Amino acid sequence: MLLHGTDALKQAAAAGHALPGFVVYNLETVQGITAAAEAAGTPVLIQAGSSPFKHAGRETLMRLALDAAEDSGTARLGVHLDHSRDLAEITACLESGYTSVMVDGSHLPFAENMALTKEAVRRSRDHGAWVEAELGALPGDEDVSTDAVATDAAMTDPVQAAEFVAATGVDALAVAVGNVHGFTRDPVRLDLDRLAAIHELVPVPLVLHGASGLPVEELHGALARGVAKVNVNAELRRAYLDAVHAALPSALPGSDVVAVWTAGRNAVRDAALEVIGRLSPHAEGGSA
Repeated sequence: MLLHGTDALKQAAAAGHALPGFVVYNLETVQGITAAAEAAGTPVLIQAGSSPFKHAGRETLMRLALDAAEDSGTARLGVHLDHSRDLAEITACLESGYTSVMVDGSHLPFAENMALTKEAVRRSRDHGAWVEAELGALPGDEDVSTDAVATDAAMTDPVQAAEFVAATGVDALAVAVGNVHGFTRDPVRLDLDRLAAIHELVPVPLVLHGASGLPVEELHGALARGVAKVNVNAELRRAYLDAVHAALPSALPGSDVVAVWTAGRNAVRDAALEVIGRLSPHAEGGSA
């Protein structure tokens, strides 16, 4: 069923947990994440956003994600537009029934980011959707691991973050505190002091992008400092590709594409379940 409103986000923040946001690219990734949500019995966001639209097509991927959420009898699934810089795209997703959107003005000067975000919030309110915005610059590529490195200059300023949230009325804020998109050779270390300062000044739940490969102690440090939504992409991509690679030798002689697609879908489900299990402050081991 579709997960409307901010209750799940606020409940995660109050409990020191996090709502997982999983990026999808095709039918198999949508199915895998839906199956994980059904098995776990916890709220999950299907993130069908700007970058995957380039591969699958906006209308096709929107419909896949929304149909999966609406047709699931047991899972509570939000459908989230990730990393959109385009108000027309945001409006199209809202009109299609998305439950939340992320407006990404992080590449813009502060005042322009605020103006873009305020307009996205205004449009979203007309459709009953909640809004995530981003302040600070996250290094790396959303679709390909590039061994990115965070710099202090690009991180979120706590005082600016408080001003930004107050001026725009956003429901959640994605922050840059040492996190990066994609896997890295060396473990990522978050600036937890900066995150704590942001949490103290900002009254809305915080969002951590680029959580794939993040050491579990760093992840739980973030959960204890206001992070209530965590985005995972690279971890699912790697699971999918590893499974497809392993299935190909036996599938190729008979051209058994269904076996390959099934292996990829099941790998996404299993990887998503692992992440869901780690998004609790009481989980042990692993990374998210």
